[in-house]
Amino acid sequence: MAVSAERKRYAAIMGMIGSGHALSHFYLLALPPLFPLLKAEFGVGYAALGLLVTLFNVATGLVQVPAGFLVDRIGARRVLMAGLVLSGLGIGLIGLASEYWMVLGLVAIAGLGNSVFHPADYAVLNASIGPRRIGRAFALHTFAGNVGFTLAPATMILLSSLWGWRAALGLAGLAAIAVLGVLLVYGHLLKDDATASRAAVGGGAAGTAGAGGFRPLLTPGVLTMFAFFVCIAMVTAGVQSFSVTALVDLQGIGLAPANTVLTAFLMASAGGVLLGGPLADRTSRHGLVAAAAMLGSAVLLFFVGSAQLPLLALIAVFAAVGLLQGSVRPSRDMLVRAVTPKGATGRVFAFVSTGLNLGAAVTPVLFGLLIDLGHAQWTFFLLAAILLLAIATVGVARARRVPAAAPAE
Repeated sequence: MAVSAERKRYAAIMGMIGSGHALSHFYLLALPPLFPLLKAEFGVGYAALGLLVTLFNVATGLVQVPAGFLVDRIGARRVLMAGLVLSGLGIGLIGLASEYWMVLGLVAIAGLGNSVFHPADYAVLNASIGPRRIGRAFALHTFAGNVGFTLAPATMILLSSLWGWRAALGLAGLAAIAVLGVLLVYGHLLKDDATASRAAVGGGAAGTAGAGGFRPLLTPGVLTMFAFFVCIAMVTAGVQSFSVTALVDLQGIGLAPANTVLTAFLMASAGGVLLGGPLADRTSRHGLVAAAAMLGSAVLLFFVGSAQLPLLALIAVFAAVGLLQGSVRPSRDMLVRAVTPKGATGRVFAFVSTGLNLGAAVTPVLFGLLIDLGHAQWTFFLLAAILLLAIATVGVARARRVPAAAPAE
């Protein structure tokens, strides 16, 4: 009976955290499918529409660390609920906008709301999920984000074709209210260090964010994990943004086959995340798992850049790289957990997650420049070099582990 109750509690926590994370990723891709309609409505160019995506990501990146401090001080549940309200309102009210500048302001609000999900989610998972399931919890959290990305384009196109783009955005915004309602009813199941600290001192308002301030973010272990997050984001962004163009130039295949290769990478990456969760739970050598996956990926990508390969071989290679990269995600989060001081989970995960924004922002320009200069093969060589650098950061982070607090079972 106890086991059944524990499984229900685990499913409830993952349902709430996973649905919120899926929705945050859904909102990131809610606008691009509607760009042609927005262009006609507001009379702006695609550069102005692209600015909306940039602004969303910049707002998220700039506020993510402050959101982490807030999570550590007042608790994840309230911050998560506020983020849902802001992101849902920001996206939903775009459907009422009559001018482009209104859309800019609402996108910034949605980006502010989106900033809370990583620090709040990881604070909850670390404190609410026991050590036997934490790797799988991290995997499901990441997979839920991938589901949000996957569903957004088709859903927004379908809704806009049925009721128009304004109604589509309004309905997307209402989804946040639905998740908020679940949190209001079942949110008491979500634990974190701040709520545990308040309970220990008899319900006082003080959390743990004041302890150490920025100091936990500046430890060698956390800084190297930030570098690791930058590296893996550069690899993912590099493959997603310019692998198709590079394959067309270098391997002499058509655009459709090259997109098939990318699709194989993306699908295998999602599958790898689910495989990596149980693996992370069954081993304590997360650095070795990450290093082995990075090394294997580096060898395969170097091979792509240095040899002519038939289409089936390219599909197999990129599927293998996607599987390896996806399997790293839960171990990556376990490595961050290992270098995080007690009471600093929100700050640390917010800080290292900002590395994802940085890596994704830098890579497209760099790789585009290489292709413009006629060096398509160097995109794959650079990807391999970045993966080798990531291995070095893992080694430093493993050497800087701190004792982790035991989460509730």
